[in-house]
Amino acid sequence: MLEKIERVALRAARAAGRVHLSRLSRISITRKTNALDLVTEADRESEAAAIGVIRRAFPAHEILAEEGGATGAASEHRWIIDPLDGTTNFAHAFPQFCVSIAYEHRGRISVGVVYDALKRELFSARLGKGAKLNGKPVRVSLTPALEQSLLLTGFPYDRRERRRFYLCFWEHFMLRVQGVRRTGAAALDLAYVACGRNDGFWEFGLKAWDVAAGSLIVNEAGGRVTNMDGTPLDLNGAQILATNGRIHAQMLRVIAEAMPAAKRRHAGMLREEQRSRRAAKA
Repeated sequence: MLEKIERVALRAARAAGRVHLSRLSRISITRKTNALDLVTEADRESEAAAIGVIRRAFPAHEILAEEGGATGAASEHRWIIDPLDGTTNFAHAFPQFCVSIAYEHRGRISVGVVYDALKRELFSARLGKGAKLNGKPVRVSLTPALEQSLLLTGFPYDRRERRRFYLCFWEHFMLRVQGVRRTGAAALDLAYVACGRNDGFWEFGLKAWDVAAGSLIVNEAGGRVTNMDGTPLDLNGAQILATNGRIHAQMLRVIAEAMPAAKRRHAGMLREEQRSRRAAKA
């Protein structure tokens, strides 16, 4: 059964990828909840293309997709889809975006696919069968220590309101590693952990469709994925830590160290803004 599901997931990802490529030269942009949260015609069209492939193969399965929400009757079979992860990158023709498709059976992610059509890189994993890039097995890096690591992260759409909170973690890691990068596509960040291009990734504010496929790919590549306190990953928990496993405990310690300072900085920023508003009214 999982073999068939994986084949369908791969077909669905390629269908969405074709939309990405066809739409890249004619981008139409609108906004969702704020000026930073964009949606394009490619988001909607690639979601429809992926869902069409899945519906033809499994019409009774439930689907959770970023643009369309939950569709279909509640089922033990659920697909979790981000049709275009990295929409802001796509809107600017910055070459870092992908489609992410996961299949969940009875609450457990069993198949994951992340496809970067522009670079022709197809990352995939099936539970217990390892992770692959374009059909060839991949593994996480062997980097043993944080000070030798390259990390990836991202900033959520509320980053203007919570900038000091998020930047506090960046600062704490920046002082301890070889480099920190922010590429703007969480699913690809996770895929890059899986194939050893970077050693760890953390981010707040993500949704289930951002991390479902990538988390399985990391695990199947020999890495480790948890919440930021080390507990098992909650797809709806709006936080994730993914590593090669070797630096996981070290990253957990840095996050725990940074958290109180991040909360203090955010609270201080709110107080400053309140004082500024009161002064403006005076």
